[in-house]
Amino acid sequence: MVQWEIPRPPTSVSVLVDLGVELGVPATVSLAGTGLTEAALSDTGTEVTARQEQAVVGNLLAATDGRGHLGLEAGSRFHLTSFGFWGFALVSSPTLGAALKIALQYLDLTYAWSHFDLRRTGDEAQLVLTAPDVPEPLRRFTVERDLAVIATLQRELFSARIQVRRLVLAFPPADPEPYEQVLRVTPEFGGDETLIALDAALLDLPMPQANAHTQALAQEQCRELLDRGSARTGVAGRVRDLLLARPGDPPTAEHVARELTMSSRTLRERLAAERTSYRELLDEIRERLAEEMLAEGLAVAQAAERLGYQEVSSFSHAFRRWKGMGPRAYRTAVLRPPG
Repeated sequence: MVQWEIPRPPTSVSVLVDLGVELGVPATVSLAGTGLTEAALSDTGTEVTARQEQAVVGNLLAATDGRGHLGLEAGSRFHLTSFGFWGFALVSSPTLGAALKIALQYLDLTYAWSHFDLRRTGDEAQLVLTAPDVPEPLRRFTVERDLAVIATLQRELFSARIQVRRLVLAFPPADPEPYEQVLRVTPEFGGDETLIALDAALLDLPMPQANAHTQALAQEQCRELLDRGSARTGVAGRVRDLLLARPGDPPTAEHVARELTMSSRTLRERLAAERTSYRELLDEIRERLAEEMLAEGLAVAQAAERLGYQEVSSFSHAFRRWKGMGPRAYRTAVLRPPG
């Protein structure tokens, strides 16, 4: 679910306004009805909401008579540096799969309006894009922009091109050339859903600039930004509070549902609407507390016990899934980096 009212930097709106100017659309036309001015976009203290950005997109589409593939043009103008600590967290991840996990975990720190779902089907890894919260007239722009951002970031993250197996678009047939130029793949139109398919083995591809210390710091900043922006509000915030109160003996999803006076099914649906789940929140809490405990000098066995793990090996396995390395290696590489 898009967090339409959470304040964020004006980077994305600035990209859209600049694109509009190049297409002959004055900044005042693009910003009409948003309460924003061109001067405000240059002020480092300015914050905007996705709702205001949505109005800018609507203005641009209207002023350009629904210019085809405007989303591809806009998305191509975003770079890793456009995303602050979120970009640093991706760059420093150990593998492509870990980078994707981080990208989706902290998606609220980006300018994306699409909902992303990463799944494995046979030997394929599929990244599925939907935009259920976006008004229909802006939906194609949204998906095309987010696809173009993905393609641009991939080229900046890796010196060599990552081969896409398939690009399926849930759009009627159109000229494939703009997609081929921006996304470097010929799309299949008219699919049941929009997805990018990769060889699943690529998820284990090492990132060229992997750095455990940098990644830990970047993730910490991402978490603080999410907390500051109230990105974990609503039901997810209440679940998170219940889990934090009992880290060594976390309540089950059924117990949490009873505490919140709702059924287990309703809890799952409410959390899914907030783009998370009980399991993801429990994992998030345990990962964060594990970092803090190791930083405070607790032994690995002590940290495992305090987090409710029956076996140290289970904790080590979970930690390796979170960080791409075991807790002892993490303590050496990140908490005591070489001078």
